[in-house]
Amino acid sequence: MTQSTLVEARSGFLVGKVALVTGGGRGLGAAISRKLAECGANVIVADVRIDLGAETASRLRDDSLLADAVCLDVSDAGAIDAGVQNLIERFEHIDVLINNAGTDVTAPVEELSVDDWDRILAVNLRGPFVVTKAVLPSMKARRDGHIVNIVSTAAKRAWANATPYHASKWGLLGLSHALHVEARPFGVKVTAVVAGCMRTPFLLDRFPDLDPNLLQSPENVAETVRFVLSQPAETVIPEVMVLPMRETSWP
Repeated sequence: MTQSTLVEARSGFLVGKVALVTGGGRGLGAAISRKLAECGANVIVADVRIDLGAETASRLRDDSLLADAVCLDVSDAGAIDAGVQNLIERFEHIDVLINNAGTDVTAPVEELSVDDWDRILAVNLRGPFVVTKAVLPSMKARRDGHIVNIVSTAAKRAWANATPYHASKWGLLGLSHALHVEARPFGVKVTAVVAGCMRTPFLLDRFPDLDPNLLQSPENVAETVRFVLSQPAETVIPEVMVLPMRETSWP
């Protein structure tokens, strides 16, 4: 096999697989959706904003890639359970789950409302738990599957005015490692991707003064997700960190 043939075969390693990407409508979620579709997966672009999810899925289909869009609010446990079951009935299985949906409020503790706190943790921490809880039984039954949790350097250190975001991401990192231990005996892999700052609307829309040259492309983080998923069946990467070369929020 030539090197080019090897690369081509490697790039299609998700052919026949179904991947669910939460928060897939834009930013990192859209980049991951494209990367997985390019690797052959049928990608379910899930987003609370169906217009964004549908737009991303449409662009993928325009490029002859497999993609569908669904409206999914990860903070709504009842809707998640019903929605995931509908997807499993429709596609027969979900092989890859990317817990990517996230939100934040930038404010000091005394200015945060309890509703702010609850909403951020509901999306960033409770959401991955609820979606994983819905997907995991079918993965365990098939003894196959991979769950990737998109964490953040906010799980490794702290900065001001992001208390609930830090709490949610530290919690998600812990949840990810606990799931790794629990799921591994059943052939299901769990990985935490700790991502540094990216050129996405999540940051640039809220902080227009940020220097984009200090940030990394979301496509680079999506490539890290692809790498994690491409490991042989006998190998799992429980945690990996990917930073821009000039990350200012990391030593």
